[in-house]
Amino acid sequence: MSDYTASPDSNIKTDYSSKLHRTISARLPESQHPVVKNICCIGAGYVGMCRTDSLRNPALTEYLGGPTAAIIALKNPDIVVNVADLNASRIRKWNSKHLPVHEPGLIDVVRVARDGTKGSLASEERQPNLFFTTDVQRSVEQADIILLSVNTPTKTSGIGAGSATNLVALESAVGSVALWAKPGAIIVEKSTVPCRTAQMVRDTLDIHRPGVPFEVLSNPEFLAEGTAIKNLLNPDRILIGSIQTKEGLAAAAALKSVYSAWIEKSRILTVNLWSSELAKLVANAMLAQRISSINSISAVCEATGADIDEIAFTVGQDSRIGHKFLQAGLGFGGSCFKKDILNLVYMANTLNLPEVAEYWMQVLRMNDYQRNRFVRTVVKKMNSSLIGKKLAIFGWAFKEDTNDSRESPAIEVVKELLRESPKELVIYDPGCNPAGIIDEIQQIIAAPDQDLLYPHGPIRVVSDAFEACQEANAVLLLTPWDQFRYPAETQKPDAFYDHEAGKEGINKQMAGVTAKFETLAAGCSKQLVEELPCEDDCQDCSLDHNDRCTSRANVPWKRIVKIMKKPGLVFDARGLVDVTAMEDIGFKVEVIGKVSTRSPLYGEFRSNS
Repeated sequence: MSDYTASPDSNIKTDYSSKLHRTISARLPESQHPVVKNICCIGAGYVGMCRTDSLRNPALTEYLGGPTAAIIALKNPDIVVNVADLNASRIRKWNSKHLPVHEPGLIDVVRVARDGTKGSLASEERQPNLFFTTDVQRSVEQADIILLSVNTPTKTSGIGAGSATNLVALESAVGSVALWAKPGAIIVEKSTVPCRTAQMVRDTLDIHRPGVPFEVLSNPEFLAEGTAIKNLLNPDRILIGSIQTKEGLAAAAALKSVYSAWIEKSRILTVNLWSSELAKLVANAMLAQRISSINSISAVCEATGADIDEIAFTVGQDSRIGHKFLQAGLGFGGSCFKKDILNLVYMANTLNLPEVAEYWMQVLRMNDYQRNRFVRTVVKKMNSSLIGKKLAIFGWAFKEDTNDSRESPAIEVVKELLRESPKELVIYDPGCNPAGIIDEIQQIIAAPDQDLLYPHGPIRVVSDAFEACQEANAVLLLTPWDQFRYPAETQKPDAFYDHEAGKEGINKQMAGVTAKFETLAAGCSKQLVEELPCEDDCQDCSLDHNDRCTSRANVPWKRIVKIMKKPGLVFDARGLVDVTAMEDIGFKVEVIGKVSTRSPLYGEFRSNS
């Protein structure tokens, strides 16, 4: 029974955009904000799988600046958007068909804004307004708004190592902006930063350009990799933090005018700077907390015979809780959740709030526990030894629909499995470049002068699921790609599909694109300006042809069961397969949060039902 008692008016929908903070329009007439004609985004997005440089220097890896800038340019054709990055290789990719970021729908958005479109009877010609360049100085000098989308990783040395945020890249970017930006430019934090970082930005600007007017805003991203384009086109909210002065509110109004081109004003929330900075950390921490919470219950389910899927569904039916982020599995990965919780822990400790720090630290401990528990289960079910055995590892990216493997649970699982001296670990991921996976294995997992790759070591990386399973003792499902499911599901619709509107619904936020440019989401590109061909010796073309996993085909489980060693073990860490259906075709399946069909608890349940 719940201790919560609903108030008489608890069913009244709260208009947070007005209750949370007085809106910009209420405080300042729209006509008083600066006119925005040019935007510069410093930071061209994460590199994906090829992370050799970023592993040597974490400050080089950047956030989703490229996709954000692309959507802003798409929806504001009269604004010039420059994405500036000193990494020439990355910029070359943004200017080609080989985008460095894998996101469903991104290529369509980039092509329209970067290349422009032809005119026709049904639409006007559109000139390019999205540019990718290594000329950071020129881009900054021209900009009315400067977006700082550089990486802010966790410190690896010095005071606060392992928890504090490394602001080296941000400091460097702000120093350059201070030297080159025109008076009155608006500086916007897009990166996730500790609370009150805007004061450091303000102080740096004052040191380099004393007396020159600049305004600093906080505008954090709330994106999920794999659905970034959807999130950008149809966000739950846009958060803008500013100093509550006339000048600060005017700067916020200018940024709001950019987003208002496609987002309802009621979704654009304006708060003070410190609330905006902290809100991003809290949002990520609470999402991670939900994942750790349901994973803790999955262990209870396995010990009692309860079913984690039934628990999650039942609990999620409570409108106060909801269903999102209640999928038990290997825990959270990616570049944000762990980093941001560590940031919050460090902040709490420095503010002399040890109980708060300990509370959030437990979220990370539970995440580690879940991965280690999964590996222990694998070893136990394989007679407590992996010596002489081959395991097929399905999944390397930290989640589906992305090639990003930063903080991927799969990497940690592979590390732990190697301690058990398996004969062979064969890795397959349908969205990751095998060459990139190999590079990461050598950079992240292997010790100095150690070669873990076949034939010198136990690890092989392949681009075919069937090959990975040949003579395998077990398959481990570590990334929730739809291709791994059984029974197979139809492929996800494209990034612009509107589930609520049904088959006829192309996302309403893409209406301006789809109607004007003959439904890009449906694959029609007649209105697009032709891309310039790559050079004959294009390295990216060679990689795409030789190494990239591009198959969207479903895993042929019925064929695979015939080539695996008995008993055909499958360890499902993501709830991807129907246990009964898989066992009907010959597999033996273990799933996180559920008892095995061979467990006494399962037999007890069946006999009592």
